[in-house]
Amino acid sequence: MNMNENTKHNQSSSLRIVNPDAAGIDIGATSHFVAVPEGRDKDTVREFQCFTSDIQEMIRWLKKCSIKTIVMESTGSYWIPVFEMLDQAGFEVKLVDTHHIKNVRGRKSDVIDCQWLQQLHMHGLLAGAFRPENDIIELRGYLRQRTMLIETVARHTQHMQKAMIQMNLHLHNVISDITGVTGMAIIRAILKGETNPDKLAKMRDPRCTSPIEIIKKSLEGNYREEHLFALNQAVDAFDFFQGKIKECDEKIKKNFKSNALNPP
Repeated sequence: MNMNENTKHNQSSSLRIVNPDAAGIDIGATSHFVAVPEGRDKDTVREFQCFTSDIQEMIRWLKKCSIKTIVMESTGSYWIPVFEMLDQAGFEVKLVDTHHIKNVRGRKSDVIDCQWLQQLHMHGLLAGAFRPENDIIELRGYLRQRTMLIETVARHTQHMQKAMIQMNLHLHNVISDITGVTGMAIIRAILKGETNPDKLAKMRDPRCTSPIEIIKKSLEGNYREEHLFALNQAVDAFDFFQGKIKECDEKIKKNFKSNALNPP
């Protein structure tokens, strides 16, 4: 062994073991590779498929190997069920950023990702990313879902507007929001068969600032069957996802109420 190799060996052997019962998991789309310390099992690395039964088998193996703390990378959304199931099983689970791991020097070329994670965690070289309490995680899930639904509603609003433009109805140019009280009252009347601009314009809400004559003029159109069909489908989709937003709102209210009654 030359001087450089001896120095590297001494530096490696001098690293203090902070987490002796540490495991590392390389998260994948179809399977996960798990590494445990030497001497815990005949195999120090095992592959588990992503199915729930396989993750449960992983948990049993980790407990058999006396693992207490686990580290994994935040790969897409694939880490979420693994993290949550391990956490529920009583393990300390740390989530680390991929870029942070790549910045740590000293990795050997023959060490696979899960082993590298396990070694870094065993020596206390990884800091887990912040993960809030479960009630906050639950709330964030509802809020993300609500945001996605709002974006979906916006797309169907655009579909409604496109169908009306194809019929040369320019309601969107004379009122601020076609999904407001005035706009939806007129659109629903059109779908029920009303095409008389005078009658449609009179559905204007009193709070609407656009003159009734302008609204009437914008509703003189070419009411073709295929465009009415497209408008009807867009309105149905709009109503459906509005209902889903209300369901999300109820979940959010329930979450807030629960946290108010049971503060940390």
